[in-house]
Amino acid sequence: MSEQEKIVPACFALSSDPDGDDCVLTLRLCGPWLLSEKRPELSDILASVDIARYTSIRFDVEHLEEWDTGLLIFIRACQDWASENDLSCELDGLPEGVQNLVRLSLAIPKNTNRLETKARSWLLGLGEHSLGFWGAIEGFFAFLGELTLDFFELLRGRAQLRREDFFYLLQSTGPMALPIVSLLSFLTGLIIAFIGVIQLQKFAADIYVADLVGLATTRELGAVMAGVIMAGRTGAAFAAQIGSMKVNEEIDALTTFGISPMQFLVLPRVLALVLMMPLLCACADFVSILGGMVVAIAISDVGVVQYVNQVDNAVALSDFLVGLFKSVVFGVIIAVSGCYRGLNSGKDATAVGLATTSAVVTAITWIVVADAIFAVLFQMIGI
Repeated sequence: MSEQEKIVPACFALSSDPDGDDCVLTLRLCGPWLLSEKRPELSDILASVDIARYTSIRFDVEHLEEWDTGLLIFIRACQDWASENDLSCELDGLPEGVQNLVRLSLAIPKNTNRLETKARSWLLGLGEHSLGFWGAIEGFFAFLGELTLDFFELLRGRAQLRREDFFYLLQSTGPMALPIVSLLSFLTGLIIAFIGVIQLQKFAADIYVADLVGLATTRELGAVMAGVIMAGRTGAAFAAQIGSMKVNEEIDALTTFGISPMQFLVLPRVLALVLMMPLLCACADFVSILGGMVVAIAISDVGVVQYVNQVDNAVALSDFLVGLFKSVVFGVIIAVSGCYRGLNSGKDATAVGLATTSAVVTAITWIVVADAIFAVLFQMIGI
């Protein structure tokens, strides 16, 4: 071995070859060069090299065996090191595949643009948020206005709506949602009755658990529970379906063919959910009262006939109709929230996920707000 050649671990040798006035630094790569194998850092390998003696770097791959991305990473590191030290890097000695991949990696320049963080005035931020909030409100009311006009077009028989799609939406928002609504409503009635019986037994008033379950369910919890369940189930589905259609440019295709997306997609979904919510609410009321009866019979002296008679005396028709009216409003809120978020979704998977989440959060929030408003209004007018 010559004095100018230095053997370095990691399957390559380092040698310097003076050639006239120029001195070339040769890296001889030996054996397999795989990403899974550990090798010393390039800075450690070249630590003992006198950079001033050399003008270029070249590679000797006569004894190189198999290679993968690890070799490409090393070559790029050598190029960067050579560029920093004003040396040229020759790729002629490398395999053709390596040369092509290295040139391809150099075809796209590095992104040197960095986000500039400037101190912003709080007043400027407040103004931007206010404008964005006002734009969102304006867009939402424009959506409601267009939906209202399309509803009148439906009454006149001019809406672009397919009957088959509407019947499928009725099935998916009604019968297919019935099992989960019934299950959670039964459990809700069971929990309310259990808590009520435990407290009423202290006063020997077990029978009034029927009043508690009946009134709470028909006036409040039946509609609210059905609304929350449908917001998470159907409202999210509406947002995801329409958002995915926007990503795939299907909504643009409908517009190109002269078909209104509001009439073809939004209107049937709103109508289907508005028609099915009262039925789901009535079912939720019945199942919740049934769950309360199971608890009342199991842990107290209340009989089936006593429980049914007490519910009949405590719950008036107005209480039942109040819950049904709320369910209709909740259905409008859920359907509008889902369809609006879907139509205003971005055109990527992340945007569809955000639209779906926003639809559920918006629907549940406005369900609670609307229920509170109705509770105050009905109390003021004596219903």
